[in-house]
Amino acid sequence: MRIMCLNGWGGKLHDQLIDYVSAASPDILCLQEVVHTPLATKDWLDYRDGDHVLPQRANFYLDVARALPGHTATFCPAAQGVLWDGDKTVPSQWGLATFVRNSFPIIGQIQSFVHKGFSPSDYGEHPRSRNAHAVRLFDYERNWPVSIVHTHGLRDLNGKMDTAERLAQARRLTELATRISEPGDRLVVCGDFNVEPESETFGILREIGLTDLVTSRGFAGTRTSHYTKPGRFADYMLVNDAVTVIDFDVVSDPEVSDHCPLLLEI
Repeated sequence: MRIMCLNGWGGKLHDQLIDYVSAASPDILCLQEVVHTPLATKDWLDYRDGDHVLPQRANFYLDVARALPGHTATFCPAAQGVLWDGDKTVPSQWGLATFVRNSFPIIGQIQSFVHKGFSPSDYGEHPRSRNAHAVRLFDYERNWPVSIVHTHGLRDLNGKMDTAERLAQARRLTELATRISEPGDRLVVCGDFNVEPESETFGILREIGLTDLVTSRGFAGTRTSHYTKPGRFADYMLVNDAVTVIDFDVVSDPEVSDHCPLLLEI
């Protein structure tokens, strides 16, 4: 089973990302920063937050779903705000998506929030709502279940230091992982956590037997050249002792986002 985790940056590098995901064809794709704009009539719209303007692929979720036609796609919105088409606003949802190859039946799933709740009328004040999606699959080839959880950690405008909100978020993520998995399950927890490697988040996740593969295997970061700010870590993938890791990589080439894809084979 091949599991990929990626912050898709709203599809800003759309062509590169679609080509890569289609060619890699992971069994499970855990995708963050996903845009879903059902009323869009154009392929590209703008996200605006003060002086920050970022091109967004209007129906990024559907684009990725089309690139993985043999997968079951689930979109999990965290908020609905607006994107901009010139001087016009277009209602748009933002959140996570999970893509599971059809040969792996989904035998359990939970969609929940790790910070705040669904924001229905705008993206909200920072730090904004953040959700998580957990699936429990059955692997017929190996004859066992696998539980996978991913999230996009809250963004604090002051930085990636530990805060009471981040620690509460880690507790909620831990609770979600223990709810979806059963004793003996192979458990994978991943995402863009928006914390540094020394964060107390990882101590909380260790309480349920999870170890991070990015830092424990000596990778120097998870950001690409498109990210120009200080700090090279954001994305992590953790496993419990029941998981046998065949291969794990932080994929630096090709660059498909300002985040590197994390690719795990178990």
